[in-house]
Amino acid sequence: MKMSKVLGSAAIASLLLALPAFAQDAAAPAAEAAAEVTAVVDKGDVAWMLVSTMVVIVMTIPGLALFYGGLVRAKNILSVLTQVFLGFSMIAILWVAYGYSLAFAGPTEGGLSAFVGDFSKFFLSGVTLDSRAATFSAGFELPEMVFVVFQLTFACITSTLIVGGIAERMKFGALMAFLAIWFTFSYIPMAHMVWSGPGLLFGMGAYDFAGGTVVHINSGVAALVAAIVLGPRLGYMKEPIAPHNLVLTYIGAGLLWFGWFGFNAGSNLEANALTAVALINTVLAPAAAALAWAIGEKVTRGHASALGAVSGAVAGLVAITPAAGFAGVGGAIVLGAVAGFVCLWAVVNLKPMLKYDDSLDVFGIHGVGGIVGALGTAIVANPGFGGYPLDGYEMGAQFMVQLTGVIIAIVWSGVVALVAMLIVKAIFGGARVSESSESDGLDLSSHGERAYNS
Repeated sequence: MKMSKVLGSAAIASLLLALPAFAQDAAAPAAEAAAEVTAVVDKGDVAWMLVSTMVVIVMTIPGLALFYGGLVRAKNILSVLTQVFLGFSMIAILWVAYGYSLAFAGPTEGGLSAFVGDFSKFFLSGVTLDSRAATFSAGFELPEMVFVVFQLTFACITSTLIVGGIAERMKFGALMAFLAIWFTFSYIPMAHMVWSGPGLLFGMGAYDFAGGTVVHINSGVAALVAAIVLGPRLGYMKEPIAPHNLVLTYIGAGLLWFGWFGFNAGSNLEANALTAVALINTVLAPAAAALAWAIGEKVTRGHASALGAVSGAVAGLVAITPAAGFAGVGGAIVLGAVAGFVCLWAVVNLKPMLKYDDSLDVFGIHGVGGIVGALGTAIVANPGFGGYPLDGYEMGAQFMVQLTGVIIAIVWSGVVALVAMLIVKAIFGGARVSESSESDGLDLSSHGERAYNS
């Protein structure tokens, strides 16, 4: 489609040059304009990006909400659904108010431009029907509003992923305040550093196709820090705290996988062959990870569980996120399998060893899986392994850049999350609900309702 437009302009120019001399003079300005390839908006790209945006919303509401909701006890499911739903709603408004501007606007050099933008597009000031965001193909652009709303969904799901780490014990108001602070001082700077031209990691050449550092390591570390500051749930490691409805979790996992196609393939910002590469990798990596997790469970625990299968798939989706457009199909399968085994170890062995209560394993799957994916991207991008690197790629050097990005993401998110938790504890007189409220369940104590009344 795009090539036909370019060839069409050249063909018009050729026809004009073939006109008789008296017509050539009159047509010369038009010929020159037609011969010059100007940036255009491709309606196919716009349609694909709008669809991608909508399926990423489905990935969060209801996908993430149901995935988390099934994993908690029956007395807490509505609290998790409410936290995800209203967290999404709040971050969407904050993104339009100042998030987009701080992440993607501002000076191209000097000052704090390596870390954050400015308020020049506060409440989308200057984002008009005519403003554009470039795609990866020369001569083609997206309406800027399309890019704004697509990136909005990333900010929303990243922030609400943290809900899984503190589930079943945090005050609702404290959680909302924590998410607002963390979004402002961790998500926005990381998005700017990795995806904005002046950004520190962008300038270093870090590979992060759809959010390994920005989304998964960022949220996974924040969930871990918040969980540690809160302390474990009542009865943790003393009595069973089993998921109340794995069918809901299964449905949520399916919606997550579906939405991840928009998340990864949409991150190419246009519809072309590389988009298809990102999409097929988003099939293969989670498939390999689900099988790896199941094999690992069978070997180490004697059975392959349904929860393990969907957890493995999510781990594979996390790991392929930064590599989606850089890996070949073989690399995607290997990366997914490695993530399945490593995240299984993190959830089954590392978590009990360190005794932290990351309720729904946000760090074990998103944090650890994000680290595996970010570092693995440097390897699977190798053309010798079927990858699609950018110009100037060298595996060893790229690995060091990826490692630098991982370290920055861990430290940055961890520090912001710790400070944010200390602030909300001071504001709310503690971030945790009372023991009686926790025993009764957050559905009733925080929201005055029950999910199941029979």
